Amino acid sequence: MTEFFIDFGLFFLKSVTVVAAIVAVIFAIVATSRGEGKLHGLNIEKLNDKYRKMAETLRHKMLSKSDWRKFEKQEKKDRKQEEKEAGDESRKRVFVLKFKGDMRASEVDSLREEVTAVTAVATNDDEIVVCLENSGGTVHEHGLGASQLERIRSRGLCLTVIVDKVAASGGYLMASIANKIIAAPFAIIGSIGVLAQLPNFNRFLEQRGIDFEQVTAGKYKRTLTMFGKNTEEDRKKTREDVEEVHRLFKGAVAQHRPDLDMETVSTGEYWYGSRALELGLVDELGSSDDYLMKAAEDADIYAVTYKGRESLVQKIQHALTSFAASLGLTNDLR
Repeated sequence: MTEFFIDFGLFFLKSVTVVAAIVAVIFAIVATSRGEGKLHGLNIEKLNDKYRKMAETLRHKMLSKSDWRKFEKQEKKDRKQEEKEAGDESRKRVFVLKFKGDMRASEVDSLREEVTAVTAVATNDDEIVVCLENSGGTVHEHGLGASQLERIRSRGLCLTVIVDKVAASGGYLMASIANKIIAAPFAIIGSIGVLAQLPNFNRFLEQRGIDFEQVTAGKYKRTLTMFGKNTEEDRKKTREDVEEVHRLFKGAVAQHRPDLDMETVSTGEYWYGSRALELGLVDELGSSDDYLMKAAEDADIYAVTYKGRESLVQKIQHALTSFAASLGLTNDLR
């Protein structure tokens, strides 16, 4: 009877894995078909116009015909004045980028193009705002994301990061690059820690009489493994690697936020925005909507987005890789 349950459990796990892989492939195909009609390349939207149109639509419904005509007349005058000022080099510009992270920080490819475009035209009088939503993931890819934002700082440009929902672990690594971090009161902030985890099936394979062979060159080419027998030396080396990543993580954050009490904030814990403000992890409380609408009163606001072409094969690969990462098979900044 025990053997039956073992066989059934193995069959169930295989079935779940296959189904999950099929779902990931279907998701990638659907995502591809939905994205076929979307514009590719660099897209620019002036948010001042967007905000104005929204307000005009509401006012048109609220005002009487005579009041609307008066408003429309005044609005035309204001727009002409704004068009004159638009050619004034002294008028501040705010470039808005959005980064929504996943385990693989897959939007980094778009971010690097957006940063390249913006840094080519921005001056020291301008501001770059990144609306960040990122709960962390793989180390090297989130490190690359942070490096893209470092390109902005290294040119002496003003960088503001706004967090409406979450900037945790690898997400906070990216946010910490900014001159100023703004977070909503209940946004999740922090989680300065590193995680490495993976299942081990060695005992199960041994019970089934299955040998696992692995050949490496280099003492530490492979430490912890899913199918082989892990030793204390393997675990020790992995712990050392994780601690080294954590040390680098703390150093990167401290470089831009030297006043942080690193011993307090680097425990892997996260805090909500209000408490994060007290700890010095963020500089202000607020939302991206309020910040940008207020900035639009005195500056030209441009939303900059880049969308590259991605083949069906790439989408399937990314979907499957994200699925594998969600199982905890990689070192994560989480």
